[in-house]
Amino acid sequence: MVMGAFPQTIYFMGANAPVGQEVDLRGLKVEGDLPPEVRGSFYRAVPDPAFPPKFENDHTLSGDGMISRLSFNGDGTADFTMKSVETARYRAEKAAGKALFGKYRNPFTDDAEVQGVDRTVANTTPVWHAGRLLMAKEDGRPYRVDPMTLATIGSYDFGGALNSETMTAHVRIDAQTGELFFYGYEADGPASAKVAYCIVAPDGTLTSEQWFDAPYCAMMHDFTISENYALFPVYPTTSDLDRLKAGGEHWHHEPERDSWLGVMPRYGDVSEIKWFKGPKGCHSYHMMNAWEDVDGMLHFDACLNSTNAFAFIREPSGIFLQPQDIQGALTRWTVDPKADGGEVTESVIGPPGDFPVIPAKMQGQPYSFGFMLSMNPALQGPPLFAGPVGVSFNMLLRLDGMDTPAPRVTGALPLAPMAGYNEPVHVPAADPARDGWLVFIVDSQIGDDQFHHEAWVVDAGDITAGAVAKVVIPTHLRPQVHGWWVPQEQLDAL
Repeated sequence: MVMGAFPQTIYFMGANAPVGQEVDLRGLKVEGDLPPEVRGSFYRAVPDPAFPPKFENDHTLSGDGMISRLSFNGDGTADFTMKSVETARYRAEKAAGKALFGKYRNPFTDDAEVQGVDRTVANTTPVWHAGRLLMAKEDGRPYRVDPMTLATIGSYDFGGALNSETMTAHVRIDAQTGELFFYGYEADGPASAKVAYCIVAPDGTLTSEQWFDAPYCAMMHDFTISENYALFPVYPTTSDLDRLKAGGEHWHHEPERDSWLGVMPRYGDVSEIKWFKGPKGCHSYHMMNAWEDVDGMLHFDACLNSTNAFAFIREPSGIFLQPQDIQGALTRWTVDPKADGGEVTESVIGPPGDFPVIPAKMQGQPYSFGFMLSMNPALQGPPLFAGPVGVSFNMLLRLDGMDTPAPRVTGALPLAPMAGYNEPVHVPAADPARDGWLVFIVDSQIGDDQFHHEAWVVDAGDITAGAVAKVVIPTHLRPQVHGWWVPQEQLDAL
């Protein structure tokens, strides 16, 4: 690798080329009919490395955290700002003018001068709760960011109450109670099987932290809650301390190892957790929801794949597959939470894809509909090559009947060739008879290393109609990881 140059791989080229600058755009024109409820801010987490990495085989998810804010204003315009999350790692490298931290989630490959420095990049999800905006990544504690200016306030540990060294980027908030539920895996250090399960009151006070042992150290990227239970999926993408100390990769995928689903009363003791065995070798990054039916059975709906979706995890594990060779589907695991463990009952309930979205009020409840991103099988041309998988999703789907044994796809919004979706956020409607709105960024390649970015607002009840409003964002954007919607009245209340 040429000194000062980024690797010439898919993770740093084309749509994945680093942005390398902060952005402040005001008074952007909104085309079309912006619904009055879409008044607030859409926050996005974007990995963007400040410096070329130390190792050629680095990838997208190592990038320093950038947070962007798309604000829909009362005068019908929009503002777009994007700033770096000034983590301890970012500040150390900025002072040195080069990368000091080594392989993805391997502190044993860092330069001696930064040993012991918090190495999280806070690049995965902007989390909003109790008037605080946190940028989270599951390898460390989150960083608090000012929701108006996007200035970094600092590492956040709930006022000193959090003992876990890590916090997931995939929290769950119960809309009925206002509580935030989260966990941290590798809670006491790299390759540990310790998991911390935490509950935060509506006012932001950490009220409960309990630790338990997972069956093995796994990439526990997401989890779910139902009305009465917390559910912890464990898939066989695993870490090993000896491998890390030898300078190896943090994650390997083990196709012959069982998956597991841990279930415990969500206000109970971790000693009550029960483990249900799932299929060997499978993996899921994101869950749509968990819910209990009238018979007390517990359903866990996830975008499940036959292996890990990321090539930079599969290939060091000796698994060489093209993306189209990976089998996937929206999949339901059903268990009896009153049983003493056993095996999950698995059923396919939807197409392959990822980034599932439901209205916040449906979290943990029986739910009638949801959304997810997928690939258009009838695409007449190349897809957009972007993101950590290497290819962007190019079709938005709506599914109805999610609270039945056989959900169905009821709407699809495909994109043109060389265009891709970023994960949508859901905005509720004022009228309870309406299904609300979806807001997201669409990336399009329009020439050699030329890209066009638009924010779209789509009627959640009629996605096939396309965007009711659009905002062009006239700057290069890297694909986001996750986003969060914050209504204007909550920002005004600060």
